Amino acid sequence: MVESVNPTRMAATKASPVRPKTSFAGDVLKLVSGTAFAQLLGILASPILTRMYAPEAFGLVAIFTSITSILGVVVCLRYELAIMLPESDEEAANLLGISLMFTVLITLLTFSIVWWGGGILLRWLNAPKLAPYLWLAPVAVFFAGIFTSLNYWNSRTKKFGRLSIARVTASLATTTAQLGAGFAGYATGGMMIGASIGGSVLATTVLGGQIWRDDRNVFMKSIRLHDLTKGIKRYRKFPLYDTWSGLLNTISVQLPALLLSSFFSPLTVGLYALGYRLLNVPMSLIGSAIGQVFYQRASVANIEQKLGSVVKNTSERLLKLGVFPFLLLMTIGPDFFVVVFGVQWADAGIYMRILAPWLFFVFIGSPISTLFSVLEVQEAGLLFNVVLVISRAASLVIGGLIGNILLALTMFSISGTALWIWLCFYLFTKSGLSVSTMSRVIMRYLLIAVLFVTPTIVTKWMLNTGPFLSLFVGLVSGVMYYLAIISQDDGLKSLAFSILKRRKVVSP
Repeated sequence: MVESVNPTRMAATKASPVRPKTSFAGDVLKLVSGTAFAQLLGILASPILTRMYAPEAFGLVAIFTSITSILGVVVCLRYELAIMLPESDEEAANLLGISLMFTVLITLLTFSIVWWGGGILLRWLNAPKLAPYLWLAPVAVFFAGIFTSLNYWNSRTKKFGRLSIARVTASLATTTAQLGAGFAGYATGGMMIGASIGGSVLATTVLGGQIWRDDRNVFMKSIRLHDLTKGIKRYRKFPLYDTWSGLLNTISVQLPALLLSSFFSPLTVGLYALGYRLLNVPMSLIGSAIGQVFYQRASVANIEQKLGSVVKNTSERLLKLGVFPFLLLMTIGPDFFVVVFGVQWADAGIYMRILAPWLFFVFIGSPISTLFSVLEVQEAGLLFNVVLVISRAASLVIGGLIGNILLALTMFSISGTALWIWLCFYLFTKSGLSVSTMSRVIMRYLLIAVLFVTPTIVTKWMLNTGPFLSLFVGLVSGVMYYLAIISQDDGLKSLAFSILKRRKVVSP
């Protein structure tokens, strides 16, 4: 078992207030309920939006998002990750202050970058139509930094319901604005970008207002210049290692949009972006919620020498929840996109069929990757991300120079899959779990999922049926799979019953 190497946590001078104990499933439910509603809005609106907005519009949004995501991951210099670690809320409050302080400084730097280097960047990206909207990038980065900082404070205080409210607010605002613009005849990439930023501003305002209302006394009593300086020095590993690690990881994720735009066109980026957005739904809905709760639980479990159990249980549930939809999309990805979004989006399904193995292991590994911070082994995380970004860049550049989009994405997927498998097993072993144990767990649920996907494989590839029937069989198989999985897992069963109970309460 890995011992804690953070003496500050054990020597906090002031104890935090005792918070009520909550179940893992209960905390995940609070996050999933709001995120599910937000994602549901996006899913329901997507078939309409894809018929209003051209793939090029989605491509411009993806390029803009890639730029702001890369800048946004370093806007707090990763001090937001340290908010979870101290035992005292006083120390954590100063870390929140540090995160917000660097958010302002990095945003000002972003304005300079856009002002002086925006033209060069757009020429390299082959995206001149993005020029009128590039000035919004610092605005997006600023609110991303504030929301991220508040998000980690909120996780520390275990007020997960606040995040649900914020996410629903953002989704409602964004979706409504995009649909309204489309119906009004302004279906452009710029309108989609503006609507997304508007949703981010509202979410940040809602979350910030709730936190200030409940916790302002802690901030006003605790945040002092001396303690801010002390926190910057104490947690200097986060900017020194986690900043570069997070930056490289985000670059590796955003590379397809940027390099596909450079080598091909915004149209190709739009097809890729829609597919990635849909395949990212389970990661956003389930993976991020579990990961956020896991980080809080793992921080405590590491002190109590119970980390291995938390990691195993979390990883096993991620496997159960994620393996079936990714296998299903590998089987009938193009059929799904044709039925739901229209024939012009069929290539997006092909792209996602190729990328599904990579995204599956991202779904498993990303939530537990916070162990780099919990165990304070940021050096290993940085090395992983250096190799990741180099291998992916090489894959996309080779495919781009050859002019073959399928080759580029295939090489990208293979390299990403291999590296994320390594990351998962590295973190398993650092948590005290054996490779053989976790290999058996993975193979078990992979075989179970293959069994349930088999009817869809037979329908699609052996009977050669149309896309509607293949999709229908896949959905039925999915329902049967999740009923079987939930019935065998008390934690998931409890989560499902909690969801049903809530629905009964709010139903007329």
